[in-house]
Amino acid sequence: MSEYIFSYGTLHQIEVQVSIFGRPLKGSKDFLQGYATIMIEIKDERFLLRGEHTYQKTAMASTNPNDRIEGTALEVSKAELLLADTYEPENYTRIGVELVSGKRAWIYVAEDAVTSSPPSEN
Repeated sequence: MSEYIFSYGTLHQIEVQVSIFGRPLKGSKDFLQGYATIMIEIKDERFLLRGEHTYQKTAMASTNPNDRIEGTALEVSKAELLLADTYEPENYTRIGVELVSGKRAWIYVAEDAVTSSPPSEN
């Protein structure tokens, strides 16, 4: 069974996908309603040593229901989802969301932006 990662940042990049998963990922354009992006400073040396930028976008739940983030629902296996976990900075965590398309997906957010629960199992 496939999982989805909603990418709104570096996981969009084909070279990042190949470095993590060994292949480009299939995906479809989607939106995350009720969230906005903010920039945060990354202090994880392991992440920065890979050449990533010090400032990265993270999603944060918004009080404005009209806010939404445009991104891509990337299809991955459960094993690939665990690989994605090792890529993200140490202060990021994976949370479950429902996208505008109705797909249940995982997103990575800074820990202080956590406001949701994992997708339900079907």
